[in-house]
Amino acid sequence: MSIYSGPVFAMAAEQFRIIADHLEIPEQDRDRLLYPKRAVAVSIPVHRDDGREQVFQGYRVQHHLTLGPTKGGTRFAPDLEVGEVAALAIWMSWKCTLVGLPYGGAKGGVACDPRELSRRELEAVSRRYMQEMIPFVGPHTDIMAPDMGTNEQVMAWFMDTYSMHAGHAVNAIVTGKPVAVGGTVGRREATGRGVAYLIGRALEAVRLRAGEATACIQGFGNVGSHTALTLARRMGVRIVGLGDHTAAYYDPAGLPLEAIVKHAADKGVLAGWSNQAAIPGEALLEQRCDILVPAALERVITEHNAPRLNCRILAEGANGPTTPDADRVLDARREEIFVIPDILCNSGGVIVSYFEWVQDLQQLFWTEIEVNDRLERLLEMAYQQVMKRAAARNVSNRMAAQAIGVERVRAGKRLRGLFP
Repeated sequence: MSIYSGPVFAMAAEQFRIIADHLEIPEQDRDRLLYPKRAVAVSIPVHRDDGREQVFQGYRVQHHLTLGPTKGGTRFAPDLEVGEVAALAIWMSWKCTLVGLPYGGAKGGVACDPRELSRRELEAVSRRYMQEMIPFVGPHTDIMAPDMGTNEQVMAWFMDTYSMHAGHAVNAIVTGKPVAVGGTVGRREATGRGVAYLIGRALEAVRLRAGEATACIQGFGNVGSHTALTLARRMGVRIVGLGDHTAAYYDPAGLPLEAIVKHAADKGVLAGWSNQAAIPGEALLEQRCDILVPAALERVITEHNAPRLNCRILAEGANGPTTPDADRVLDARREEIFVIPDILCNSGGVIVSYFEWVQDLQQLFWTEIEVNDRLERLLEMAYQQVMKRAAARNVSNRMAAQAIGVERVRAGKRLRGLFP
């Protein structure tokens, strides 16, 4: 019997089983690697603006603290449950070790719809959540960050709540906060910039010119929008498809990205931009393009649509967008589709979060040029390791990336031993 259930956790567990079989990890060693060290569930009562008192459920899962504190985002979403949070924490562990960060994975959040909360209600939920988490988090225990449904302002409220409890400013308790209260330049764009950098490396691998390439991006939040802007503005890639949870558009001649960005900034969603070029949202992933970027939710590429993907590069900006069944299809199409797996592709965010944490601890801050240069160096190192292993072992890029992450966590646990 386990508290962890649901399709997302089942997917993370199946991925781990595949990697454990590949690495020939004994059965008796697997549960300690897979199951989280700690899961916290809290109730969050808040006063709504209409006078009602409503209780939301909040969670925080810390996968392991073998190599250092845990690190991970905080998601506000209406259907959030502990199994999903645990899966995201597990993936974060493999991601951090893959790119060489001294962290274990964590994730947390509140089951609420932030779009239905006023600013005052959102602040109340944010502050009460952090208040409930204070016994379990800290700059050397677990550092929070933004995720879906949260942003820099929520992180500022988290930091203030924790700091009021400590009696002094504790900048390093969260990352992804405003620069004015200890955030770092370059953090907001980091994940999308990292996705674009790795797409550039993949374009070289498949011998495509960026200026002649086309891209479809599913998801137009922080990751998707900054990926699109970086690809278009810095690399000359033509954006032919865009979508979010409200609308999707596709035009092989190219979409007017700047106009769409302005519309999304004004309205908060893509819906309503135009009736022209509109397509069903589920069809966006199957449109013809050179680069496909799923940058929204988990489990959107399945065994049903994986055979119909019509791209040369699959760059996974989201966490867990491809199911294990779809992976088997993509593995068979390895010569057709170059996959940049999620734990590599979207690692730019946690890398620059690590930079923010280091700067906060030292109270010594870097320029944006320094941040971006260090980001690209770590991404390049991880990319080279994944490519080298995939080629040497004749395995998929995902198998190579996850194997590196799991091996490093396992090595740390073996060296530290089991207490008591």
